[in-house]
Amino acid sequence: MTMPSYTLYHSPLSQHSRRVQALLEEASIDYQVHPIALEKGGHMDPSYLAINPNHQLPTLVVDDEPLTESNAILRYLCNAHELSQWYPTRALARARVDQWLDWNQCRLADPVTQLVINVAILGDKGDPKAIESARTRLPPILGVLEQHLDGRSFVASDEQPTIADLSIASNITQLGFAQATPTDPNITRWYETIASRPGFVASMPPAPR
Repeated sequence: MTMPSYTLYHSPLSQHSRRVQALLEEASIDYQVHPIALEKGGHMDPSYLAINPNHQLPTLVVDDEPLTESNAILRYLCNAHELSQWYPTRALARARVDQWLDWNQCRLADPVTQLVINVAILGDKGDPKAIESARTRLPPILGVLEQHLDGRSFVASDEQPTIADLSIASNITQLGFAQATPTDPNITRWYETIASRPGFVASMPPAPR
């Protein structure tokens, strides 16, 4: 069986890009990287908009077919490559992974994005109200994760990490860009475990010079 070719339109500044790259690396799946200079507005270039009109990263081109939305890409890769250790096939176990993927996207992602954009990217031009709102919203959201991880090694499985861990941990990394890395003990313990995995390390942005 011939496996599809993959091209990942990617920026290390994008947590959504990094979570997909982390899985590709963890699963030793061959892929090519097409870098997008997010900091220079490359995601708004007409050539990229022709591939992803949502102007978001990443896009995974599967042969000639673009696939967008990072969590959908994670699910696709697990299904296509039978990565049941990352995305279980048993209905309830899979639903627990989906639950935390959705929680990450619907609850955690927005305040993380607002904080990082207005603190790390816009700097002095950032919106103080958006910063204040994000800082107010984050503690109770992170509190849910902190409580959930009490006595647990991973967010959706007792035995091993899943794509939910990669997805959520990429947002925790992003908070570090705004000097807002959580210090909650359970989150810290869990994050250090995920961040030490080879695929996650490979996906990390280069250290500033």
